[in-house]
Amino acid sequence: MTEVASRAFDPHCRRCPRLAGFLRDVRKTHPEYHAAPVPAFGDAEPSLLIVGLAPGMHGANRTGRPFTGDHAGILLYATLHRLGLASRPESVSADDALKLKACRITNAVKCLPPENRPTGAEVNTCNGYLAAELDALAPGSGILALGGVAHRAVLRALGLRQTDHPFAHQAEFTLPRQRWLVDSYHCSRYNTQTGRLTAQAFEAAVRQAARRAGLAVRK
Repeated sequence: MTEVASRAFDPHCRRCPRLAGFLRDVRKTHPEYHAAPVPAFGDAEPSLLIVGLAPGMHGANRTGRPFTGDHAGILLYATLHRLGLASRPESVSADDALKLKACRITNAVKCLPPENRPTGAEVNTCNGYLAAELDALAPGSGILALGGVAHRAVLRALGLRQTDHPFAHQAEFTLPRQRWLVDSYHCSRYNTQTGRLTAQAFEAAVRQAARRAGLAVRK
């Protein structure tokens, strides 16, 4: 493991007592689950980094891959495939043949939080890992933040003020080192089923972020 990789992820991290205890309980009831910190997935040197909130109980926490195995990933991977950034339209398991092109998916919090709600302290504790992931991005790269928590985590990791970068769907901001941040509502079941986020609006945000990252995407 490289120095950057070791700073960006620790598979044995137990820094958050509440999360570590919760995962211990999950392993007892679901011994077949990953139930541990979930690593990022995708291109090792991405032009676009997609940042979500945290692993879902029966999704990434089960499979060990971000946005894989539950409803939240359905729209994400289908959209990436439609734009030519994923080899398949569906992510089934951590060992399937899916490949991402020039993009990578991670979370602001690497461990499953109770009720899918990490505390502010837990987001901050995990922020060093995200900071290392962002630091590894080359100049000209793009970041797509899925939801307000991911948006704020990115800004914190970069030492930027929240008031100067208000979250809004398809808002975009220039960042240090000629990088870009684009926001989207999170592709959660709640947002898609209530109509807050449509497939068209989500694709527009992903397309916008990809183009800011200099990627050629399908029309």
